[in-house]
Amino acid sequence: MTASAWERLNRRIIACERCPRLRHYCSEVAVVKRKAFLDWDYWGRPVPNFGDPQAKILIVGLAPAAHGANRTGRMFTGDRSGDFLYRALHRAGLANQPHAVDANDGLELTSCAISATCHCAPPQNKPTRDEMQNCSIWLRETFDLVPARVFVALGSIAFSAVIDEARRRGWYTERKRPKFGHQAIVPLADGRSLIGSYHPSQQNTFTGVLTEAMFDAVFAQAVQAAQG
Repeated sequence: MTASAWERLNRRIIACERCPRLRHYCSEVAVVKRKAFLDWDYWGRPVPNFGDPQAKILIVGLAPAAHGANRTGRMFTGDRSGDFLYRALHRAGLANQPHAVDANDGLELTSCAISATCHCAPPQNKPTRDEMQNCSIWLRETFDLVPARVFVALGSIAFSAVIDEARRRGWYTERKRPKFGHQAIVPLADGRSLIGSYHPSQQNTFTGVLTEAMFDAVFAQAVQAAQG
């Protein structure tokens, strides 16, 4: 895939108006803002994919955070979930630095890219089924472009979305849906694989449901599978 195709896809994602509720919410948050970010010019639009267009590892999250990626305009940037993720990617050799502050902080990913089941920040972090269905076209086109061999799903919703797309492509043909779990591995066609991970939400990381060691284990698996 050429970088221009990746950029064209991202421009189309940014321009998307398929979900009026989400567009209204993102725009409203961008105006009201959070007290700590009053001096920020919020992004307030659908958040594009981020990373290496030639990625062997594609990470799929749920949706941008209202005052995280909806503020900064880059996936998992500007909140504690992103801090947790990028530290892990840096330790795994997939990111050139362990921190993500804004879209111009110099962060680069190598052989890794990040997408989502929903590209707009939803109220209470809960997109509706219809909204995720509306957004599924972007995940589908991301799968078309990125030559990923390994898919890392952050949370059960992302896990299910990857399985649905894998089924649509004939990569997963078992009748029984695989069960989501941390480090659950699902073999897909032609040597591809899906790895499940607990989402790096504050609810999970602050309570110890997901530790840095557990997250590191997921990306060690992903790197090994991508190389194999």
